[in-house]
Amino acid sequence: GIPSVALLPNAGPGSIQRFFAELLRTSHMTEDMFVQEVEAFEPHHEAVARLNAKYGLDFGLLTNMQPFGKLGVLTRSAITLVTTCEDLQDPMTPDLAEFYKTEGTIFEAVGPLLDKAGARRAAGHKFNASEGDSKHAAKHTGGEVDAEELLQRVRAARATGRSTILVSMGTVITGDSPDMGWEGRQKDKTGNPRGLTGRDLCRAAWAGAFDAFGESSAEKGPLLVVSLGPQADPFGDLEPPANALCLPVVPQVDVLRLGVDAFLTHGGQNSFTEGLASGVPLLVCPGFGDQVVNAEKAEVMGIGLQVPRPDPDAGHEAAAAAQYRADVAERLRRVCSEKAYLEKASECAGRLQRAGGVPRAVEVMLTLAKGGAPPASKVEAVMVIEAKAPSAAGGG
Repeated sequence: GIPSVALLPNAGPGSIQRFFAELLRTSHMTEDMFVQEVEAFEPHHEAVARLNAKYGLDFGLLTNMQPFGKLGVLTRSAITLVTTCEDLQDPMTPDLAEFYKTEGTIFEAVGPLLDKAGARRAAGHKFNASEGDSKHAAKHTGGEVDAEELLQRVRAARATGRSTILVSMGTVITGDSPDMGWEGRQKDKTGNPRGLTGRDLCRAAWAGAFDAFGESSAEKGPLLVVSLGPQADPFGDLEPPANALCLPVVPQVDVLRLGVDAFLTHGGQNSFTEGLASGVPLLVCPGFGDQVVNAEKAEVMGIGLQVPRPDPDAGHEAAAAAQYRADVAERLRRVCSEKAYLEKASECAGRLQRAGGVPRAVEVMLTLAKGGAPPASKVEAVMVIEAKAPSAAGGG
């Protein structure tokens, strides 16, 4: 008799279609090709049969693919909380909207669910961690700092009117995922790796930030706060400037809450939403998946710019990394200097705050727990127009 409340930490149910479309594009597949692969994969048949037999379920082989991008599990919950505001959700295709409407699936946009200052958070993304990982020294002129000292320095910078720029390429691309991590590369149509590794991408992005705002004195220029991830040697031959504080893990939500002037981010959904909620202009340097979609959103919404991941042919990787570094530096300067980005980011922050956040989510759950009715379905409002999800060939 306990009501189930689902949580969708994305830009609404329509975002799942865009996410899958981008994955298909980078995998050089169409929806039909993907369905054929699933239907031919015998371990999938066996897994579905085991789940249905053990738990009395009715999963089919193509669950979440008819229509493509649906999340059938959401139909089993009394309501699904969405961590954005109503008007920032991605539109659904008509067939997906009709599916959720027919099933009576209710979505309630409650805005970002940000925790309290000082909360302990999961960080890093390594499958094979060693004792030395994430304990490497923070490379800057003042020696090692911990999270609390970092926050004190950010507070001090804000108190004196000094600019602060936050830089983070996320947890996955700095981790050890073989496909998407530090040594991971994109693949061509034959499945062979090509282009820059995650390491190349991160170092070029960091270098671009250093080129744009690095100083020889710790007290000059903006305070650069850089989250490095768990690699033992994140910089290689790259030397951070004196005004950079570089740590394996940065309390990102707390830094954003104190106030920064720009946020160079990989554009993962959590970081993207945290940046929007803080009213910070963004420079999005995406690696894969929803990061690419969010990078495009940043420009469409007018809250920032993007630097797409390079895709050079073999032998041209070094030149591509150098150009990427230059593009990051140039666009980060623009994001910091052109006030229109700040104005749009501030508008987005206000819209997200009005969605209610944690108090609104708690209110909805307590209402259900007390036997109250969930809010009316807003599927049609989310649909917006006869919008089509990007095709696999179109790129999301």
